[in-house]
Amino acid sequence: MSTEKTTANNVWDTKTQTFHGGQEHRFINNFVEDFSVTTNYLGTPRKALEAAREAMSEIHHYPAANQEPAKTHLAEFLWGSNYAEQHGRLLMGNGASELIDLVVRKALLAAAERGQKQPTWKGSPWNVQYREYQRSAETNGFKILEPSNPERADMICIVNPCNPTGDYFTVEPLKEWIKDNVKSGGCVIVDESMQPWHSADFRADSLISEHQYAKDMWTNENVSVHVMHSWTKIWSCTGLRVGSVICPTTEHCEALRKIQVPWSVNGPALKFVEEVVNDIDYLNETWENTPRLRAYLIEQLSSLEQSKEWEYHGKKFLSWVWLDMKCEKVAEKAIELARGAGVPVRSGKPGYKCNSFVRVAVRKENEVQVLINAWKSL
Repeated sequence: MSTEKTTANNVWDTKTQTFHGGQEHRFINNFVEDFSVTTNYLGTPRKALEAAREAMSEIHHYPAANQEPAKTHLAEFLWGSNYAEQHGRLLMGNGASELIDLVVRKALLAAAERGQKQPTWKGSPWNVQYREYQRSAETNGFKILEPSNPERADMICIVNPCNPTGDYFTVEPLKEWIKDNVKSGGCVIVDESMQPWHSADFRADSLISEHQYAKDMWTNENVSVHVMHSWTKIWSCTGLRVGSVICPTTEHCEALRKIQVPWSVNGPALKFVEEVVNDIDYLNETWENTPRLRAYLIEQLSSLEQSKEWEYHGKKFLSWVWLDMKCEKVAEKAIELARGAGVPVRSGKPGYKCNSFVRVAVRKENEVQVLINAWKSL
C-alpha cells in the first residue's frame, strides 16, 4: 500500500492512464471555479440533480438492466416523435469512455475475423483531439496512423466539434471526410459530445439525424458508423458518468450489449437522464448565453497587456476557448497563477503536447474576472 500523499501532480497513473482535466479542484483550498473542464457554465440542472438524489434512497436495488425508461426518454430527446424507429440502435454506458472501449474492442474482433493481424487506426484531421480514442486503440493493438497520413484506416475516430482545438465539420463535409478516410469493411466513431451546443437546431447538422446515411454506409460499404455522446458536459454531471452510442443497426447494438458488463449505468444516473431531457429551459439558456459569455471571455483576455500575440481558437458556440499564448513559459506561468487564484485552467502540455496552449472554459462574468485579475501579473 502506497503511503505517498495524493496531490494534483500524481492523481494520474501516467503508465496506464491518459491525463484529463477536472482533478485539481479537490486540492485547492481557495477554489472558486473550474476553468479546466468544458462543462456547461450553468452547472447541473436542478430538477435532474434532485431526481438523482432521490434515487439514492433506492440504491439497495439493482438498476434497470435494460436502462429503461431512461433510454426511451433519451431516444425521444434525440429523435422526437419518430424515436421508436431508432430506439434499438441506442445504447447507454458509464460515460462515453466505457462505450468507446466497447466499440474499439468490437472493431478489433471484426478485423480479426477478416484475417487482419494488426488493423490500422486514425484520428481526426486536426493535430490533436480527445485522447481516449487513441489510448483505447493502442491498448487493443491497433497500428496508429498520423492524422496527415493519406492512407485509409480500418478504424477512424473523430471528435466533432474537436476538443480541445474547437475545429468543426458541418454534416456534409464530415460525411465526405469519413468516406475518404475509412476502408471498406471498416469502423467509424464520431464523437458529437460537444455538438449539442451548436444551437436549438443542432440535430439538423448532426449525424444523429442521418439515418439513411448510416444505413447506406453499412449496406453498400460494410462500414459501421457509430455516433458517440458524453452527456456529462452539456448537463454538467461529470461525476455521474452518462454516455450513449448510436449504432448503425440494431444488430450492432446487440453485439455491443453482449460484451458490456451488466448494470454499467447506475440508478441515480438513469433517473438523472429521465428528468434532464425534459429541461428545455436549461438548454435554451445554454444556447442563448454561451456564445455571449464566450465572446466576453475573449474580450477580457484580449484586454490584458500581455495578450497582443495570443490566438483564440474554436467556434463561437463552444463552451471553451483553445488559447495559444505563443510561449511555453508564459503558458506555464498562467497555469500556475490560475491555480493560485482558485480558478484552474487546462494545460495543453500533458496529453496534447501543445506546450504554449491552455484551454479555458466559458464561465460567468464574475468568475472570469477572478481569472483575469490573476493573469494581470503575467
